[in-house]
Amino acid sequence: MNFYTLFAPAGQTAAGGGKSSLSMILLMGGMFAVMYFAMIRPQKKKQNADKEMRENLQVGDEITTIGGIVGRIVTLKEDSIIIETGADRNKIRVTRWAVSTNNTAAEKAEAERQAAKEAQEAERAAKIEEARAKSKAERRKSKKNKDE
Repeated sequence: MNFYTLFAPAGQTAAGGGKSSLSMILLMGGMFAVMYFAMIRPQKKKQNADKEMRENLQVGDEITTIGGIVGRIVTLKEDSIIIETGADRNKIRVTRWAVSTNNTAAEKAEAERQAAKEAQEAERAAKIEEARAKSKAERRKSKKNKDE
């Protein structure tokens, strides 16, 4: 089966219409698989992550709602939360599904990433320093051997 037979109309294939309809079914199935892995699956992963984030909210967390309101959680209920906003501590009741991000958790994750990055850089610097010291020792040793 060549590339032309995949896209040729049913009456124009050499073996008849059976192969053409089978290839079209396979082509449609392949397109559906690509669409699933490119669009549907990532969206479901994001929905599950958002649901988990909303279930793990705690009193004291700083959140941002889908409307852009930033506040600190004062009270948690089953389907709603009460947040304090601003310096005058206005309280607003919002539903859990209206929470867009948990800024406290995001800050913790960013701090962990930064600490890991700094540790990686320190390890790299230590390896470089160790290589320099080893190179110096080898140069001294070879120089000493040449002098003898």
